[in-house]
Amino acid sequence: MNSLLAFLAGVVATLVIVPAVLWGRRRYVRMRSSATLEDNQVTTISQVLHLAIQGSLTGVTVLDKGGEVVLSNARAHEMAIVHDRNINPEVWQLAQRVFADKETRSLDLQVPKRRTGNRVSHVRAIVKPLTLVDDRFAIVYGADESENVRMESARRDFVANVSHELKTPVGGMSLLAEALLEDTGDQEHVEYFGSRLLKESHRMGEMISELIALSKLQGAEALPEMDPIAVDDVIAEAFSRNQLTAENEGITLAMGASSGVQVLGDRSLLVTAVSNLVSNAINYSPQSAPVSVSQKVVNDVVHIRVTDRGIGIAPENQKRVFERFYRVDKARSRSTGGTGLGLAIVKHVVANHGGSIKLWSRPGTGSTFTIELPIHRPEPQPEPETADAENETTSGQALRKAVSRVTTRRKDLQHDNHPDR
Repeated sequence: MNSLLAFLAGVVATLVIVPAVLWGRRRYVRMRSSATLEDNQVTTISQVLHLAIQGSLTGVTVLDKGGEVVLSNARAHEMAIVHDRNINPEVWQLAQRVFADKETRSLDLQVPKRRTGNRVSHVRAIVKPLTLVDDRFAIVYGADESENVRMESARRDFVANVSHELKTPVGGMSLLAEALLEDTGDQEHVEYFGSRLLKESHRMGEMISELIALSKLQGAEALPEMDPIAVDDVIAEAFSRNQLTAENEGITLAMGASSGVQVLGDRSLLVTAVSNLVSNAINYSPQSAPVSVSQKVVNDVVHIRVTDRGIGIAPENQKRVFERFYRVDKARSRSTGGTGLGLAIVKHVVANHGGSIKLWSRPGTGSTFTIELPIHRPEPQPEPETADAENETTSGQALRKAVSRVTTRRKDLQHDNHPDR
């Protein structure tokens, strides 16, 4: 009898204590989550102002009369208004004049490219007193003018270059047409000048297409939306575009090891850039010489290298190869149908993706063009917080099984003690 009472007491304790423990644990978890949420909530005006300044697309910097930076946001650092808690020297010179006479002044800054991925190149800085009743502080507002400067430069360059460069193919087509009309009865004469005329018309059409593409890249249109793009896919498509030309020239295209990385960009533009480099390497390489494309990851930047064993580029020409319509070998450009815009397009595509392009070349040895682009690393998705819920579910299931077993055993005991029932 005593053992039966002890058993029943244990069952009662299990039924009462275990649910109480689980209920207390769940309440503790809820209270802890609630406390964390309350800690993260914005409750004061100072928090609102701090978050508004730090998240602003405008660079904001407050400095005192001694040149010390009192407050700055991330955007001000991107615009090179502040670097390592030090104010930009040009901005500080302007700020000293503002401290002296309390007049608002502005300054145009050209941002040096310290790292790959920063697309800010021109900044408009406005310096004014923080308040007229306290002359100890000044505030600097920075606006990104990169896109406006880019568009204005594109308009000027486009008009200047197109008017000059289109004269040559138009004049050539006019002369060829006149020669063709002089003797239309000579079949050989007609075929020769007709083929030349067709070739020049194709070259002119290609030039116009590339000029339109270049004008878009330089600011005539807004930049496209950027998506994660696999570098391996870009190189493979660029190879596909140039495979037939390489086979006709007896040139072998070699692709290096896969990197498996992604960049944030526009697929068609990146393919065009790499394809232009490969095409350029084929055009300036002797027959049977290989052209290779390799990849290398350096920290958070991927290097795409296009290497040829061609004629090379002299040091005095290397700085100008990315200019519009500049040709190292004009005779070779005419024979291959080059427009002088391919490398200019590459330069602007890379710049619009926050990257850079470099050239190594030696006459008689070959050239290597290297595109450097920032690697895109997707933000890790937070794992669902299901551990507590799973533990609670498991504990609940175990409790229900225990209660079921105890209830069955209790019924059996009652039946044994009262057989008449």
